[in-house]
Amino acid sequence: MIKLGVNIDHIATLRQARRGKFPDPVHGAILCELAGCDSIVCHLREDRRHIQERDLFLLKEVVKTRLNLEMALSDEIIEIALKAKPHQVTFVPERREELTTEGGLDVKGNIKRVSEAFKLLKNHNITVSLFIDPDFEQIEASKQVEADFIELHTGRYADAKGEEEINKELEKIIKATEYAISTGLRVNAGHGLDYKNVIPICKIKGIEELNIGYSIIGRAIFVGIYQAVREMIEVIRKNEKENY
Repeated sequence: MIKLGVNIDHIATLRQARRGKFPDPVHGAILCELAGCDSIVCHLREDRRHIQERDLFLLKEVVKTRLNLEMALSDEIIEIALKAKPHQVTFVPERREELTTEGGLDVKGNIKRVSEAFKLLKNHNITVSLFIDPDFEQIEASKQVEADFIELHTGRYADAKGEEEINKELEKIIKATEYAISTGLRVNAGHGLDYKNVIPICKIKGIEELNIGYSIIGRAIFVGIYQAVREMIEVIRKNEKENY
């Protein structure tokens, strides 16, 4: 059964637009869990554009499922993670000027740095994942540094136009999932997924969890966050029955 991790960053994005107290992403996380999600995802960026340190530490106290902290390979953020002790850390690339994460982490080009960070986190019993493109070389590098999970970047698939391009990107994700599992890695996926384009991803055998935020928070404006999460869970359950 495919799990759903809900990324609550954009609740904080709305709050930070006015530098106020509401809406509170911690409150949102509680409602997501009540709706049946399997984990809460947040990204503590170096520029603090949405999630703040206060949010992270409160989330660790109240989350009953699993807290997955997305973060850059930054000494400052790693130090914060070691204090907060989330259940999982997912390393992602990060550029100050980007609107959202634009691609996967170059694990192959940062083997030493990733290995050092992994050692620190694993010594504190924190599960470690790497957000990577569906690329065999990056999968091999992830295996080399002994990642617990990889999360395949589905953004190019989500942005693809036309049936041919969509199928091409989908096939990359299918093949990457198969290859990663063959090496012993566990596989999650996410980025840019919505209530429609998630359907083919649900059918890929071996993906354990989908991490989705923007589309759920956008839907929540109209139906409420509890209902938005329930609807995504229903889509996943309906379409995961027949795998490729």
